[in-house]
Amino acid sequence: MLKLTRRRAALAAFATLALTAACGNGVGNTNPQKIDARVDATLGFLFQNYPESREVSAKSVAALVMPVITEAGIGIGGSYGQGALRVDGITVDYYSAAAANFGLQIGAQQYAHVLFFMSQESLERFRRNEGWAAGADIEYAFSNEGDNFRTDTNSGLSPVVAYVFGQAGARLGATIEGIKYTRIIP
Repeated sequence: MLKLTRRRAALAAFATLALTAACGNGVGNTNPQKIDARVDATLGFLFQNYPESREVSAKSVAALVMPVITEAGIGIGGSYGQGALRVDGITVDYYSAAAANFGLQIGAQQYAHVLFFMSQESLERFRRNEGWAAGADIEYAFSNEGDNFRTDTNSGLSPVVAYVFGQAGARLGATIEGIKYTRIIP
C-alpha cells in the first residue's frame, strides 16, 4: 500500500500545479482583453452549439463565464481558470475559479462553464461574498443524447443555472461544485 508522506504529497501537488500551468488556461494571465476575447468565444460556442441556452441567458440577470478551467490530479488534484462576470452583456468584474481535492484520481482535463444568475438576489449574494463557492443553489443544465442541453421549466426558478461543456482530456466527469470564485483585478 502506498503511504502518503509529506514529500509525496508535496510532489503530487507540484506535479498537479505543473500540469495545470502547462495546459494554457490563462493561469497568471490577467490581461482583460484576452479574458474578454475568450469569454466572447465561449458564449459564441455555447449559443451556436446549444441554442436552448439563449433562452436561459435571456431570462438571466447576469452570467459568469469561465472559458477554460484546467483540472488535474494524481491523488491530490486541483483546478484553475479565469473569466468574467457580465451584466447586460458588459463585463463588470473578472474572477478566478479554483478548487483542490484529494482522493482516488489521475488525469487532466479542461472544460468551460457558464453560470447564469436567474435573480438579482442570487447575483447580489455572489458579488457580496468574498470567495463564493458553488454549491446547492445551482441547477445543472446537462447534455441529453450528447448534443443538446436539457433544462426544465424550473430552470427559471433556480437561483443559478450552470452549463458545463467543452470537456477535453483524460479525466472522467466535470463538476463545478466546490469551486471557489474570487474577484481578480487585472
